[in-house]
Amino acid sequence: MKFETIETERLFIQKLDSKTMNTIFKTIDEHEIKKILGITNEEEFARQKRIHEKGYESYNQKMLNFQIVEKQSNTIIGNCGFHSWNPQHQRAEVGYALNSDEFKNKGFMKEALGKVIEYGFHQIELNRIEALIDENNTPSKKLLEYFGFTKEGIIREHYHVGGTFEDSVLYSLLKSEYKK
Repeated sequence: MKFETIETERLFIQKLDSKTMNTIFKTIDEHEIKKILGITNEEEFARQKRIHEKGYESYNQKMLNFQIVEKQSNTIIGNCGFHSWNPQHQRAEVGYALNSDEFKNKGFMKEALGKVIEYGFHQIELNRIEALIDENNTPSKKLLEYFGFTKEGIIREHYHVGGTFEDSVLYSLLKSEYKK
């Protein structure tokens, strides 16, 4: 399958919009889907299938995800993209994750996130990009600050994780503040 791809020195950043994901789930068998999306276990496949079945978009919300592929090994190492994307108001929440610790602390996410932010402001015309992180997630805090995100505040008991409610720290970056 051919993806729209952004290339960096060490990465291919492959676009997985709702149209692409619908095509994948409607035309490709489970084994190939796992291979294309870098899914290594049944739990993650079931989660992706539920997302597909419920729909990637609602009335005013869209998603745009990118899988991060390390060029040298051609391995999918993570993802980065926009969810809670509201085109009418030109804002979206960015999310990102690496698949395992072996890829952390090597600058991969900095390399990918920079291109995804640029894509957000220049290709899908966002004015505001938000990020919500756990207040104890120092690597995410440093990453967001590197790109010029501003801490706006705490959203209390925002996520339900492991039977407890946890706060989120809200960061944002405006197009007028963005420096490539």
